[in-house]
Amino acid sequence: MTTSNSALTGERADLLAILEDQRHNFQITLRGLTEEQAVKRSTVSELTLGGLVKHLTQTESQWITTILEPDENAEFDMDSVTDSYQLVAGESFADAVAKYEEAATRTKQAIADIENLDVLVPLPTAPWSPERQWWTARKILLHIIRETSHHSGHADIIRESLDGANTTMQMGADAGMEF
Repeated sequence: MTTSNSALTGERADLLAILEDQRHNFQITLRGLTEEQAVKRSTVSELTLGGLVKHLTQTESQWITTILEPDENAEFDMDSVTDSYQLVAGESFADAVAKYEEAATRTKQAIADIENLDVLVPLPTAPWSPERQWWTARKILLHIIRETSHHSGHADIIRESLDGANTTMQMGADAGMEF
């Protein structure tokens, strides 16, 4: 059964609204960036804005696949994250942002379509989690929200260090405030 995202109500609507809000905050940090700025380090960290958008896309996509294609024998593919925090040769910032938006659309549809957020999903084992765990689809969605919020804070610091842009100030400007 496919449900229109606009028709969602209750918990699903609330959870997706929070995720969309966190995505919006993250995407503010990406506004107006050049390809050069997207891959520039602005702090002592290796993190860049291009790398963060790539990482969030991969992370969200992997979690949604885990929900949609449960596999009781899955193991986390360490090779899949080798370059997950950086744009590499042949990857553009514009393409990374487009893929992030595609992942968001897929997540919305998956959450609308899943019959029950209480369904238990087997997680891939990993070096940091060698015993199989089972999470509800709800907990996975909450984890995606946490991951997005966590890296949104990183992004804000990186952007402010790059050119002084600030998410809070931009939100105020979007609301018509003058500074």
